[in-house]
Amino acid sequence: MANKEGGEQHQQQQVEEEEEGPPPGWQSIPPPQPPPSSEMAQMVCGSCRQLLSYPRGARQAKCSCCETVNFVLEAHQVGLVKCGSCALLLMYPFGASSVRCSSCHLVTEIGAHNRRPPWSVQQGHPTPPKAVH
Repeated sequence: MANKEGGEQHQQQQVEEEEEGPPPGWQSIPPPQPPPSSEMAQMVCGSCRQLLSYPRGARQAKCSCCETVNFVLEAHQVGLVKCGSCALLLMYPFGASSVRCSSCHLVTEIGAHNRRPPWSVQQGHPTPPKAVH
């Protein structure tokens, strides 16, 4: 009977050891961490106006709300013009001949009469020099 009790104790001890934790070699993988805030930038989705965060330097940012792929422009690549209908301040890539208002959908022609200085100039950051090739 002592042998039987010893065998049961050994089995019980073995079961307790197995239930103590994960199998050998198993490690939990922490969820991926976003880059520090200094490496993130923000923009407003051009379709649904949701605030988007994206890694600084990215060329595109996909909105998680409406799935729109937004092109990311640096401050020196953006011009400003007021909408011809609702006077909303619109941003557009330099070189564009017109811009559609995200509020009233009017297409505003861009010309010398309504063009504003680049955002970088308004913020006190000069336009970077053009690269020489």
